[in-house]
Amino acid sequence: MECVNKTVVKEFVFLGFSTLAELQLLLFIVFLLLYLFTLSTNAVIISTIVLDRALHTPMYFFLSVLSCSETCYTFVIVPKMLVDLLARKKSISFLGCAVQMFAFLFLGCSHSFLLAAMGYDRYVAICHPLRYTVLMGHRVCVGLVAAACVCGFTVAQIITSLVFHLPFQTSNQLRHFFCDISPVLKLACHHAHFTQITIFLLCVLVLVIPLLLILASYVHIISAILQFPSTLGRYKAFSTCASHLIVVIVHYGCASFIYLRPKSGYSSSQDALISVSYTILTPLFNPVIYSLRNKEFKSALHRVIGRTVTLRQC
Repeated sequence: MECVNKTVVKEFVFLGFSTLAELQLLLFIVFLLLYLFTLSTNAVIISTIVLDRALHTPMYFFLSVLSCSETCYTFVIVPKMLVDLLARKKSISFLGCAVQMFAFLFLGCSHSFLLAAMGYDRYVAICHPLRYTVLMGHRVCVGLVAAACVCGFTVAQIITSLVFHLPFQTSNQLRHFFCDISPVLKLACHHAHFTQITIFLLCVLVLVIPLLLILASYVHIISAILQFPSTLGRYKAFSTCASHLIVVIVHYGCASFIYLRPKSGYSSSQDALISVSYTILTPLFNPVIYSLRNKEFKSALHRVIGRTVTLRQC
């Protein structure tokens, strides 16, 4: 986009739901209920894992971090979106847009690397069960989470800096409901080929490398499971990995569609629809997929509730 109007953009106006003006109150109610359910289920997961010692294992440690990450991720986008659904002017300041992009990229990129760490945890648990407690000690788990956060922070900082150092002197109408990379780049007066290539390569780094690590882990996992003598043993081993695989498919499927697609395939309406799925629906389903259908977690939840009721009666 070439600069015609030399007025510097100081704020952006969201047009993500502008074509659904008559349905915005209904969308507000639906999204609010989904958001509250997501917050409550993630709060239940985190508190149960913290309070029940039986869940103080690497797998549930990563799950608690994942739940915390998803809670923060939705908090960066959904509250502002809910306010905008009821507001006449759906705007965000230039600095606010940059902060929102950085926060959601940081959490989203960290999420990708965290899923890779969880894949490695499943690999060690199934392929090296006797050395599991040694290979996946507390320091190792904390180190993997810290590495995921550092990678996410670095990538988010680079991409946000590249995007918001571009000149914005034309339209400020953002055809989205939050400050995502492609919609914001579309409003820049001009963006150098180097900037586009760098952002694309960073997206590839964040999505492809963790996915390859996960695939490598599951190649070893599947080959190990197929060697189990009993059908019941194979079923239990597969069931411990099924939840992680479902979340991986949903996360990388949506993210790849948004960020690894050719620029010619960009569609504001399609991106807004997919973005709703990974900002609202995916954080809603992940707790159900990972924990609320898990027998071990449900038993721990019952124990925590029982102890809480007993303490209140005393």
